[in-house]
Amino acid sequence: MQFVAGGQAITINVSDLPALQAEVTHRWQTGQGFALATLNLDHLAKLAGSASFRRAYAAQDLVTADGNPIVWMGRIAGRPVTLLPGSDLILPLAEWAVAQGVAVGMLGSTSASLARAASALTAAVPGLRVVAQIAPPMGFDPESAGADAVLDQLQAADVRLCFLALGAPKQESLAARGRTRTPRIGFASIGAGLDFLSGTQRRAPAWVRRIAMEWVWRMLSNPRRLALRYGHAALILPGHVLRSVGLRGKS
Repeated sequence: MQFVAGGQAITINVSDLPALQAEVTHRWQTGQGFALATLNLDHLAKLAGSASFRRAYAAQDLVTADGNPIVWMGRIAGRPVTLLPGSDLILPLAEWAVAQGVAVGMLGSTSASLARAASALTAAVPGLRVVAQIAPPMGFDPESAGADAVLDQLQAADVRLCFLALGAPKQESLAARGRTRTPRIGFASIGAGLDFLSGTQRRAPAWVRRIAMEWVWRMLSNPRRLALRYGHAALILPGHVLRSVGLRGKS
């Protein structure tokens, strides 16, 4: 499924979880890294207004569908994709890492949250090795010399999978930089996923997610921060829906 933002095509090239497992496993086995992004409406809104974010997205090797509107538009266009949000990918990625003997790093949030997230994840996935936990300082610039130092730290720890919890567009920008500087590391941009694991933030209950109302839950939990973001996403939705309708039946 392909979207267009700011004149740039953004393609969801991972349709489901088995496809993601096959690609990630192959890259680890062949000494390659990757950058994994999860596309949602908020990203599309940001991409439309940011050339630097579009450049970062162009460097992502793997893109999944994050958000029911993205999945619904795929169905409308006749190009179905599975819902694979970043928060739901942490556990399977960790399990695949154990199976491949891959060490894991965590970057973002706060030191306390990372410690709790690491404890929760290692309890859920026996054998998981979390060898780096890095909470960057306030104002961290993913395109700075400080970012290079962080990437070098991950490489020195022999991290092969790094969960990035910096929020968009910082996490995708750092992943793009890492693909050049540390090409053996796989970067997975998972937003608030580590804070959900640590309990620092509370995720919507499963029944709310099943009825596709997680966005309402999140907005009500922090309306001052999220109302404007979701408002921008709502404004771009009709145009993307119309484009999806136009794609239906085309090869």
